[in-house]
Amino acid sequence: MYKNILLPTDGSALAMKGVRAGIAFARSLGAKVTTFYANPGIGFEFAQVDAPLPEEVLAAELARLKKVEERYLAAVRKLAEASGVACTCVSTTGRTAYEGIIAAAKKQRCDLICMASHGRSGIKGVLLGSVAQKVLTHSKIPVLIMRA
Repeated sequence: MYKNILLPTDGSALAMKGVRAGIAFARSLGAKVTTFYANPGIGFEFAQVDAPLPEEVLAAELARLKKVEERYLAAVRKLAEASGVACTCVSTTGRTAYEGIIAAAKKQRCDLICMASHGRSGIKGVLLGSVAQKVLTHSKIPVLIMRA
């Protein structure tokens, strides 16, 4: 059925619920997983309005973001390996999370995206939005949402 399942993570407890469920599902199917992290890159707080920031400041922030990325992906790899599931780690920088997830699934030839969602509705859903909802709406690849 499914051979390569994309498991997006942002390192949150909610994302890890989806990751654990996705790994268990992959194991039951004999599938492999690809974990994905959308690195946000340098944020607006580093915008150079009046004077450029020193290169050291930008380099330090990029290094910090890379370490966060590596830590989140390594956590998923460790869970997958402990379950006997093959795992590939990929990331992008600077795209919105949902666009990165869809692009990674396509590029890695994943046949399912598995992720968790709070399942917000009403005004909270409208105001906060949902990465899971955007993936579900825009993906041409099947999406399995775990409600947490």
